Amino acid sequence: MKKVKNFRQYHLEKLKTLKAARVYLEVALEEFEKDHDKDTFLQAIRDVAEAQGGLSLLAKRAGLNRQNLYKALSARGNPQFDTIGAILQALGFRLSVELLSRKAA
Repeated sequence: MKKVKNFRQYHLEKLKTLKAARVYLEVALEEFEKDHDKDTFLQAIRDVAEAQGGLSLLAKRAGLNRQNLYKALSARGNPQFDTIGAILQALGFRLSVELLSRKAA
């Protein structure tokens, strides 16, 4: 009998690659830009962290207190800009700025 993975297991397995994790985080950030719902972006960070070893390992890599990291990435979390920067860097990413498409002036 073929062993079947549930979607969550499949999803986390895919997020182990930096390419898939980058795309996932980019989409979550684009969604945040549309509706300002930070929970989706924070969930995406949690998913990538879980796929890449868990929040305890992420806290260690980012030089953050584990309990504070859990709180920052919780549904009620409101992490500071420097915290998000440290988290993304520990996951192998960075924030960047892009021009919005607009008509030439």
